[in-house]
Amino acid sequence: MPGPFARVPGAVTDESGLRHLGNPLGEQRALASGAAVTPLGDRAVLAVPGEDRLSWLDSLTSQALTRLPAGESTELLVLGPKGHIEHAASVLDDGETTWLIVDAADAEGLLSWLRKMRFRLRVDPRDASEEFAVIGGTRAGLAVVAAAAPTGIPLIWSDPWPNVSPGGHAYATVEPHAAVEWDWSEAIVPRAEEERIAVAAASGELTLAGLAAADALRIAAWRPRWANEVDDRALPHELDWLRTAVHLEKGCYRGQETVAKVHNLGHPPRRIVALQLDGSDSLLPARGDELFVDDVAVGVITSAALHFEDGPIALAVVRRNTAVDAEFIVRTADGVIAAAQEVIVPPEAGATAKVPRLPRLGRRTR
Repeated sequence: MPGPFARVPGAVTDESGLRHLGNPLGEQRALASGAAVTPLGDRAVLAVPGEDRLSWLDSLTSQALTRLPAGESTELLVLGPKGHIEHAASVLDDGETTWLIVDAADAEGLLSWLRKMRFRLRVDPRDASEEFAVIGGTRAGLAVVAAAAPTGIPLIWSDPWPNVSPGGHAYATVEPHAAVEWDWSEAIVPRAEEERIAVAAASGELTLAGLAAADALRIAAWRPRWANEVDDRALPHELDWLRTAVHLEKGCYRGQETVAKVHNLGHPPRRIVALQLDGSDSLLPARGDELFVDDVAVGVITSAALHFEDGPIALAVVRRNTAVDAEFIVRTADGVIAAAQEVIVPPEAGATAKVPRLPRLGRRTR
């Protein structure tokens, strides 16, 4: 069914929501400046009430949450036994309930797993998406939105990216970081407020931008997302996600051994790169299109967009040992695209522990 924003003049919608309103580049500019907001129809809202909610989530996920102050924004990953990313969520607690904003395609799987892990603890996770929607934009831009506030604390999650959260670690060494001016927040709003926003936009009282605009700004900021950058092999190290979603000094959780081993002693097998794409043929790759160096496949596209300032850009995951000055050819269904890389996670990322080298057995040490 078309959502409430289908009535806005120029709206182009699909199953994920409002894609654009006919001017994606102008919408990006308005969104980045705080003059527009984006209905995030491709997000879902999970609510986790209960006295044990924070310590319980702390024990299950990559983030330290036991002492999370009400109103403070963070994010978490749920990892598999071998450290691969299974789920991701933006996190905000209001003093009574922990709210998780997740990619819609991940909501059912994450909720099912959380409910299986309750045991006898006082927690009751549920899908709250029928009650609440998510609206994105700059913190100032969201001033026109009435966020839900069941305990008096507005449910507005402010993205910590690209700052390094307590217990986190940054692999990208580029200065300044591409996201130095990244300003992104997401408001959880009642469905009635979503309807009000749609009516105001249809009458010209409020400016909207589509999901395509929001995604282009995200890609330019090198910001990983579960729906795009994560596959069944993804490790947080590969995506520079230790910055904001992993606490390296917290207690035991599933996948922690791999996280510590790769970070302290090894290197992630793949690494994320930013791509500047040749725009001469007006082609954009799709997620999953392969990257080649000298006819050898070395990685895949995870996200791509036409940016209002940077032109055609993409994120990709490539083999760790791919040369940092390698130039790629992207093979798409409609032709090939040349691409130049900017290193985000360098090949030498990891192995941060200074482990002393031991002499070989039988070797004289005098």
